[in-house]
Amino acid sequence: MSPTAETLRVFYDGSCPSCIRDRRQYEKLAGRAAGNVEWVDITGRDEELQSLGIHPDDALQELHVQDSKGHIHRELDAYILLMSRAPVLKPLAWLIGLPLIRPVLARAYHAMVTRRLERTGRMPGK
Repeated sequence: MSPTAETLRVFYDGSCPSCIRDRRQYEKLAGRAAGNVEWVDITGRDEELQSLGIHPDDALQELHVQDSKGHIHRELDAYILLMSRAPVLKPLAWLIGLPLIRPVLARAYHAMVTRRLERTGRMPGK
């Protein structure tokens, strides 16, 4: 894929079955908008991540998305940016950005990711 002005680079955990399922689900729901997303498996890319200012441990624990200007968005900001590109997901992107929803969802997201990483023995030590 050749990057366009609208291309997003999504850094995801390719060793995580649920992350792979989420990617496939996004691609189905996003339709044509999925063509402007470059999926980057973070596995074995520590140097590349660090060159972008992403700590590899953080990449395991939060979604990171690089926009067309090179800015890195993380956690819920990354989800909001990614979802806002797909018409069917735009309302959900708006919803998760609401001030009352966002902090609750952020806590739930971190708890879920922590459980997944601990269960699989992949939780980074900081």
